Amino acid sequence: MNFKSTDLVSLFEKSLADLPDHDIDEIGFVLQVGDAICKVHGLNNVMYNELVEFDGGNKGIVLNLDEDYVSVFLIYTHIPVSELEVVKRTRHVFKTPVGTGLLGRVINAVGKPLDALGELNYEELRPIEVTIPGIIERTPINQSLETGIMVIDSLVPIGRGQRELLIGNRNTGKTSIATDTILHQKGKDVICIFVSIGGRQSNLARIARLLEENGALEYTVIVSADAAEAALDRYLAPYVGCTIAEYFRDKGRDVLIIYDDLSNHAIAYREMSLLMRRAPGREAFPGDIFYLHSRLLERAGKLKDGGSITALPMVQVQANDITAYIPTNLISITDGQIFLDSKLFNEGIRPAVNVELSVSRVGSAAQTKAIKQMTKALRLELAQYHELLDFSQFGTELDLISQKRLARGARIVELLKQNQYQTFNFVDQSLMLLLLKENFLDKLSLKEVRPFAHNFISYVKSVYKDLYNEIYEKADLSQPDLKKLKEIAEEFAKLFSPA
Repeated sequence: MNFKSTDLVSLFEKSLADLPDHDIDEIGFVLQVGDAICKVHGLNNVMYNELVEFDGGNKGIVLNLDEDYVSVFLIYTHIPVSELEVVKRTRHVFKTPVGTGLLGRVINAVGKPLDALGELNYEELRPIEVTIPGIIERTPINQSLETGIMVIDSLVPIGRGQRELLIGNRNTGKTSIATDTILHQKGKDVICIFVSIGGRQSNLARIARLLEENGALEYTVIVSADAAEAALDRYLAPYVGCTIAEYFRDKGRDVLIIYDDLSNHAIAYREMSLLMRRAPGREAFPGDIFYLHSRLLERAGKLKDGGSITALPMVQVQANDITAYIPTNLISITDGQIFLDSKLFNEGIRPAVNVELSVSRVGSAAQTKAIKQMTKALRLELAQYHELLDFSQFGTELDLISQKRLARGARIVELLKQNQYQTFNFVDQSLMLLLLKENFLDKLSLKEVRPFAHNFISYVKSVYKDLYNEIYEKADLSQPDLKKLKEIAEEFAKLFSPA
């Protein structure tokens, strides 16, 4: 009996039609491999960001979809991949472990522990790219997130749900501000996520030890992608950290996430884009570099349900140039920036916050009433001081009023200086600013300013403990409280003798 070829084709189609779809694996094979990236042919229905598996045991993430092949970045650089190796789809995107079991742990960008404390105890796996909450689900920022650093809390306040950029030259104290902020959250019911991108292992080990010694690691998760890791790990790390933060936010918790730093993140993405043959633009960055960071930072915010994510991204600049490509991108995305000046740092003014170039677009909405009362004219006085300081360098004789303003400005700068690992709550800050506002520091020499203010705090805490606790509970300074504190300050000024 003779069969036509069309009859055979129809018989094959009929027999294949009854097979279930999920039993058929869609496979491809490796065309080319090198630099932790490979081109795979045959995965026609694969999704962007989908996880794929190699026969040799490696895994990869699809990050580019071309007509004839897809570009896959390898997750494990130590497992070899060869040409013509078979690749299978998993039909789900890359996910990271989340849960309360991650608190106190140090993990890498692919969810593996780095702290030798055993396997991770996680509750679920979540995709690292999600739809962010819309504006209807959010609420205005109206609650302070204390950093414990007086120059920031008084002049550039940060609210829960805000995105505040830390920007400055290398070694100007960006990471120090971040670690001090984490340390200050102890007992404040705030979960902290520290994401290290392209840093040194030694620096990360030092930060982890510091947090552990001060009891801060128990409410902190550290996500690390150091400089020795592949570009993919450095690219994934902030999204992994943000996904962990979203888990706690969805539970109604307040979360602080620190990205240290996004300059290295942008460089990693540039490296990956060039390997994928994407067209380079300004400074060789790809055209979607703005979208890279905007879709990350837009995930921060405060929800009506009560949870919030506060983001403190960092970016490094060269020679104090904040007009470079990546810094200007991030300035336009965030709700303000804290600029750390290398000139101030070298002059011994630490934290080296340049108040004139720093801004918080949330402003006093993120301050307690007590701090707000004490800082009404502080920024103006500092601006006048810096203007007069520049003018006085010409050798011009200044009138008496200008000399007083210079002397007062010098005391403000001295009061705002703060040692590393030394943080103050809003009551302590209010007491110090009260001394400034009521002119108790004017007759002191510069070296006496900080000892006087710090000893005054200790005096109020020990002798007038009830008043101190009352201010802490109310988060406000009433007129009777102000009157009483002035009397206490006069009383203390008579007792004070500098060491």
